[in-house]
Amino acid sequence: MQTATATSVLVVDDEPQVVWMLRFSLEAEGYRTLEARDGRAALEEIRQRRPDLVLLDVMMPVMDGWSVLEELQVLPEEERPRVVVVSARASLRDRAKAAELGADAFVAKPFNVEDLLDVLRTLDRPA
Repeated sequence: MQTATATSVLVVDDEPQVVWMLRFSLEAEGYRTLEARDGRAALEEIRQRRPDLVLLDVMMPVMDGWSVLEELQVLPEEERPRVVVVSARASLRDRAKAAELGADAFVAKPFNVEDLLDVLRTLDRPA
């Protein structure tokens, strides 16, 4: 998979087993991975490392995923990573809120890894 080799993905989740599983799966597909355990750490990683894609949980300590999405709106569009919200909060209202706040996709937990990778492949295209 040629395009994924250069693609960096920031995994943002407060559950260590979810982070591990996502990093393992992504790295097996050739993605470079970064991680953050809360929203504030995620924003710092985004500012410093500029990942191409972000997998963002909603329910986290310190700063939740909704707040992260709001903060990302302040960045110039060319500096914003593409964001996939990955959350157990998957009601129509939550999905609509994610879209309103600029998320590029939404994947409900629990998820199938192959389905999540398909979503990433769709978003991992040249700008």
